[in-house]
Amino acid sequence: MTKVFLLLCVSLTFIFPLKAKQIWVKPGKGFPIHKALLLAEPTDTLLISEGNYFEKNLEITKAVTIMGINYPTLSGENRYELISIKSNEVVISGLRLINSGYSDLEDMAAIRIYGNKHVIIRNNILLNNFFGIYLTNASYCLVQNNTITGPEREQNNVGNGIHLWKSRHNFLIGNTIKKHRDGIYFEFVKHSLIARNYSEQNQRYGLHFMFSDSDTYYQNTFMNNGAGVAVMYSQHVQMLKNHFTQNWGSSAYGLLLKDIRDSKVYGNTFFKNTVAIFMDGCSRSLFFKNTFELNGYALRMQASCDDNVFRFNNFLTNTFDYATNGFTVLNQLAFNYWDKYQGYDLEKDGIGDLAFRPMNMLTGVIEEYPTSIILIQSFLSDLLNVLEKVIPSLTPENLKDETPLMKPVS
Repeated sequence: MTKVFLLLCVSLTFIFPLKAKQIWVKPGKGFPIHKALLLAEPTDTLLISEGNYFEKNLEITKAVTIMGINYPTLSGENRYELISIKSNEVVISGLRLINSGYSDLEDMAAIRIYGNKHVIIRNNILLNNFFGIYLTNASYCLVQNNTITGPEREQNNVGNGIHLWKSRHNFLIGNTIKKHRDGIYFEFVKHSLIARNYSEQNQRYGLHFMFSDSDTYYQNTFMNNGAGVAVMYSQHVQMLKNHFTQNWGSSAYGLLLKDIRDSKVYGNTFFKNTVAIFMDGCSRSLFFKNTFELNGYALRMQASCDDNVFRFNNFLTNTFDYATNGFTVLNQLAFNYWDKYQGYDLEKDGIGDLAFRPMNMLTGVIEEYPTSIILIQSFLSDLLNVLEKVIPSLTPENLKDETPLMKPVS
């Protein structure tokens, strides 16, 4: 028992070192934050009192905690990166970070992590910065519960809210990101989690993936962005229980999938988007239990897509449920609910006895001649639909759901 107690004491000494101390910093006292950083030892905590601080760039090279009291304000004066983290095991919380510098040559951020591990950035407010939080070659970092609002500038003069490059095993949880170029941007990022974030009014994408494999985004909301989410040149991406809402515009999508494969789109809600999902060059992915409601297009799939499976999805009050630009269809539709289905179920097994064709003739005409969209809800539109039922070969023959559900999937 005595040996166990001694081992516990030794372990706790490593976790909570006896020499760790708190250093208070107050504005206007001749003891700035950068001087406190010089005096701090690893594992010390800097407590930053409420007030305004003009510290230029704070470079953190020790495993310290910086904790703000009542959100002290650090300004980059539109010239400097505010906090540059160059050590492992750093914690930044409770700060208000404003007005970072911005440049065409350098990606300045409110907080940037340079190739480090086990960094926590939590409960901060970031306003009017070029980039918000920037991770480079970082791993096992947590970015949680931060509020990040970009500057009122044109897209070319504003960076991303949370930007990750060549990183892995990171966690982005519960952040709110608005008015940046992309809300969240991943490039060469692997094995990371994006969960319960709210990304709104960003100029380009709410979330943007490039060459990023084996990542998961879960229970996020992407609302009223230039486009909701773009996943490009990636594989093994899990897209689970997210909300894609009101991403409207001539080139807006709820979800844009470009050259992805072996991925999963499960339990998501697509509500009032110009195009809920646009797919180009996508293979071997599963779309399961998603709801498409009040979108212009629910699915807009290029003929370059193959071996994708759509099962147990709900299609409700969309202008067009499905559109494609070719007659060769290499994807599978089965057991989906289509509110436009007019068949019957004599066997009472919940599955329609007739196949449903989700793409009508008008959709094909609009794909070929986009200006013909003015025919929607016209007499000619009704005539084309009747003609398509009489001569179904005018739409892709194998584009159909052989087992349409009679009731929506709960």
